[in-house]
Amino acid sequence: MSGLFSLARPVLHALDAETAHGLTIAALKSGLVPTVQVPRDTCLHVSCFGLDFPNPVGLAAGFDKNAEVPDAMLAQGFGFVEIGSVTPRPQAGNDKPRLFRLAEDNAVINRMGFNNDGHARVFGRLSQRAGRGGIVGVNLGANKDSGDRIADYALGAAAFNKLASYITVNVSSPNTPGLRGLQSKDELETLIARVREALDGAAKSDGRRAPLLLKIAPDLIEEELEDIAKVCLSLEVDGIIVSNTTISRPPLTSSHKGETGGLSGAPLFRLSTVQLARMRRMTGGKVPLVGAGGIASAEDAWQKIRAGASLLQLYSALVYKGPQLVGDILTGLIERLDRRGLSHIAEAAGSGTDDWLKGGPRT
Repeated sequence: MSGLFSLARPVLHALDAETAHGLTIAALKSGLVPTVQVPRDTCLHVSCFGLDFPNPVGLAAGFDKNAEVPDAMLAQGFGFVEIGSVTPRPQAGNDKPRLFRLAEDNAVINRMGFNNDGHARVFGRLSQRAGRGGIVGVNLGANKDSGDRIADYALGAAAFNKLASYITVNVSSPNTPGLRGLQSKDELETLIARVREALDGAAKSDGRRAPLLLKIAPDLIEEELEDIAKVCLSLEVDGIIVSNTTISRPPLTSSHKGETGGLSGAPLFRLSTVQLARMRRMTGGKVPLVGAGGIASAEDAWQKIRAGASLLQLYSALVYKGPQLVGDILTGLIERLDRRGLSHIAEAAGSGTDDWLKGGPRT
């Protein structure tokens, strides 16, 4: 698989980023991308919010916006896949170009704007895979022109409760004006309460209630994080994803560094990991955390877990390292557990929170 990606990468990177991504999705749909064999070890099994994950490495939302290839990505070794973001009505998103590689920085900037096929078409695709197994979460967004964005999330929760392994409320994208305001305490309380009500209502007919996760931005100040932690604890949110892309701009060298949008990849790693550690401290380990942002190696994954993550998500690093990265990370995690005499990945979760709160990782 590594050799195949080595051959394909120069071709894909000669194209603009969004065209290359479209071709990748097409190749996955056609079955041209072979299954990847990754390490399978019970030491990497994770139980979170009532689900059993075969390994902690998940595919972040944004790669498979329209649920076209969740099974193909599970076959690449991911322990779970998150599709979306999905809005009630189909949405074209922002004007192109809107996706940029920053190869010198191992980063990506996007201002996609929740481009997707809408609830109905995505629901239809997920319905076709019912019974296949594998953990597939659904990331919900709101339409840009919606008159009631909270209602959009409630609609999505009710629609996908039956099919989604879990539901993620994404109020942290920087590419829909005003959306991040839903992270404020009063707005978030209303949002979570209405989404929970929608899930409870759907559960009466569906026979189950999907776990509810919240995806937050990395650019929040301490007081904002504390408010979010309090809301999640009081309203019993099942998990928090830390974090989405950043609107901040650490030093970058790429010619695309001035593009507007959310920055992901390696430059996001430290910021998102510190925020992860802060949220671990604020929640006291009572809410499972999903560490996302800048994971590009086994050591990155290990540090996210030490900072407080029970599960992980990545996407941008695939652009530069290909799908073999998943197996490399899993192998590296097993090696790190062995070296420390640990029998399970859960034993490492949060073991380095204090280190990260003091400003840096430890081994």
